[in-house]
Amino acid sequence: MTSELTTQEHFDAFAEEVARELGTHCRTAELTDYGRGLGRLVIDGDGRALRLCQPDDRRPDRLKIHAALPDETKMIAPSIGVTASSPRHVAREITRRLYPLHAEAAQQAAELAARQEAEESGRRAVTEAVAGALPGARIEEQYRRTRVIWQHDTRPPGEHGPVQVDSVTVLVGASGEGVQAEVSGRPSSVIAMLAAFTQASQE
Repeated sequence: MTSELTTQEHFDAFAEEVARELGTHCRTAELTDYGRGLGRLVIDGDGRALRLCQPDDRRPDRLKIHAALPDETKMIAPSIGVTASSPRHVAREITRRLYPLHAEAAQQAAELAARQEAEESGRRAVTEAVAGALPGARIEEQYRRTRVIWQHDTRPPGEHGPVQVDSVTVLVGASGEGVQAEVSGRPSSVIAMLAAFTQASQE
């Protein structure tokens, strides 16, 4: 059988047999994001997906099988190497070796996603509070932090000359548990801001 795994058609048929051996309402689909060689996607009834790949056409008997995760930008999906001696052997190796790794990786991915959602929610709440205290502020999202920038031109309306800007830049940390603020502008404005901050801290 392995000697026939030299065309996509033959590989698709082999993957179909593997899916049947796996059971669990498995089906196969085109593997669109694999450009190195032959490949096929296997999906079971629970939505769990595997990528069956033949990375080296000089070794058609060697397969690489990757567990697909919802978001593989944040963690590496587990994989195993298998000899394509028969669909039953491949299915048995998937069940014995890859499915436990897949379950562990899926659990870790879910925990990571939950932590990130909680982190983003906390940061978003603090960002909204900071922006609410600085009407007209601009918000810039960065990796795991948010920058809030407020600027005010202190020149009287209609007056020309050098730009005079009071500004406040607030950096909201990853989970919103802390913020860093930088204030610049006219001494009178900055002193007033510091005084207001000190007074609020003592209340």
